[in-house]
Amino acid sequence: MTTDNPAVAPDARDVRMRGFARRAEVADALRWIDGHAQRLSSETVAIDAAAGRVLADDIRAAIDVPAFDRAAMDGYALRGDETTGASDYNPLAFRVVGQALPARPFEATVQPGEAVRIMTGAPLPAGADAVVPAEYARETAQGMETSMAFGPGKHVGRQGEDLACGAAVLAAGRRLRPQDLGVIASLGSAEVEVIRQPRVRIVATGGEVVAPGADKGAFQIYDANSAMLFALVARDGGMLESHLRTGDDALAVREAITAAGADIVLISGGSSVGAEDHAPRLLAEAGELAVHGVAMRPSSPAGFGRVGATLVFLLPGNPVSCLCAYDFFAGRALRLQGGRPARWSYPVLTAVVGRKIVSAIGRVDYVRVRLRDGEVEPLALSGASVLSSTIRADGFVVVPAESEGCAPGSTVDVHLYDPA
Repeated sequence: MTTDNPAVAPDARDVRMRGFARRAEVADALRWIDGHAQRLSSETVAIDAAAGRVLADDIRAAIDVPAFDRAAMDGYALRGDETTGASDYNPLAFRVVGQALPARPFEATVQPGEAVRIMTGAPLPAGADAVVPAEYARETAQGMETSMAFGPGKHVGRQGEDLACGAAVLAAGRRLRPQDLGVIASLGSAEVEVIRQPRVRIVATGGEVVAPGADKGAFQIYDANSAMLFALVARDGGMLESHLRTGDDALAVREAITAAGADIVLISGGSSVGAEDHAPRLLAEAGELAVHGVAMRPSSPAGFGRVGATLVFLLPGNPVSCLCAYDFFAGRALRLQGGRPARWSYPVLTAVVGRKIVSAIGRVDYVRVRLRDGEVEPLALSGASVLSSTIRADGFVVVPAESEGCAPGSTVDVHLYDPA
């Protein structure tokens, strides 16, 4: 079987207990993902279930909004020119001949010297072209009078002033916000066409891994990665297809990789070169192991490929490595499939380095950092298994492969874990 990446030769698929002959560069890995994570098809959903979904097609207004001239204030509809010259010393009187309420218009035409009591949102009567707000009018025995002029068009919502029929409203690819859904509803649409959410299967491997809340042996660990991956998948617009714990059972891992129903499979653990790291070999046998081993720290044992149209990501078992590999690779694919931008959703802050950030030429470094008095410094304890470092950190800095690190006084981009 051939592969798109020369870093993995067909005769080198099983690297258990032998180590990596070489590691793929991050840029090459990202190019493979961008070439294979195709946007999924669309589906129609109710607008009340579409928040956060990605719009599949452009939306144009099929009607005018509003569909008629209407009052923008509670008050009196009349001919605006007739209020010219009104003042405290010269109040002008009008005969009130009826009223207009929302969905209950005044059916006659307003004549000179007449006014119609009107509520906000009610259709503007024929013959009227302005509304005198109630606070600038005074009821009298004969009708009403106003001491302020309100010219034609004042306090009137014109037909189509919000959206004109045929106007471009929302562009495909937009992640729908609450106000977007309100606009769609104002056009009379109860449904909207959106990109299908990627279906994601999460597979936790390792005989030492047990579910939180279960009884744990002396030398077992609780599964931290699954809970983290659930949240990451939801953040990036995916939906959970299934969740499995396979232990170190190679047949169960093979079934998890090859079973139908998922767009993306995330294998947590078993991605490296240990005797029980079955996933890379199984992926290579079932489909294509495009990348195994990446020149980065942490997450160097990460890998990925595909079985048919399903993308499979091998995420290291160490929790920080799992988080890093997801963000760099699996999350990127999930976002692209769901029609979102490939880029991270983390807010970015530019900060001055207070203490040197150490790296090595030839690898990308994902460095957890803290912000102190406007400066950034790396965490002293930041091993790939120390997940608590990510809750002590404010964010992370990515040091490119061509750099030996970041000297004090230089500026770096900090990707903040907390949303803006």
